[in-house]
Amino acid sequence: MTTREIAGKEIQFDEEGFMANPGEWDKDVAVALATDINIDLSEEHWAIIDFSRTDYESQGEAPGLRRISKEAGVTTKELYKLFPKGPAKKIAYVSGLGKPTGCI
Repeated sequence: MTTREIAGKEIQFDEEGFMANPGEWDKDVAVALATDINIDLSEEHWAIIDFSRTDYESQGEAPGLRRISKEAGVTTKELYKLFPKGPAKKIAYVSGLGKPTGCI
């Protein structure tokens, strides 16, 4: 585990770089994490992040790409546009969730 200061908070990250405690997440943290990976958050990004956080609360794990696409009604192509090169991991990262199951 490593600890970083993000948006004025001390936040722990696991060995893969994902937040260790999703409860420490807030929108300021999301903006800082998105900036880390060169993403400027738009309304479309926020809709996916909000879906992912809600889905995590009900399912107990970060949603994968297929689930996000199917349940949030966003095409895979659009997800790749919004979160290039590995959207499921990037969505989970910005959403303060752990690495989605099935991601390498």
